[in-house]
Amino acid sequence: MSRINDVGGMQGFAPVEQELDEPPFHADWEAHVFAMNRALIGQGVYNLDEFRDAIERMPPEEYLASSYYEKWFHAVTTLLVEKGVFTAAEVQHD
Repeated sequence: MSRINDVGGMQGFAPVEQELDEPPFHADWEAHVFAMNRALIGQGVYNLDEFRDAIERMPPEEYLASSYYEKWFHAVTTLLVEKGVFTAAEVQHD
């Protein structure tokens, strides 16, 4: 079964727009999520395959509505709960 991230070759999606001459981060929080992910992987809290899988397990509606780093944030918080670092209540971000 395909996951929502596997849309290669599917019809009905707009062309991918390249962001030429764009900064790597559009907001400070994106850089923080990037750094946090690198640190957690570097410390062995989880690995890159687990991180990718956590993104791919997002509910389709949430995946499609999320920006690149929102997906990363979702994966990091999901894994921190799954690994017992935090409880779901501690990472709640409404």
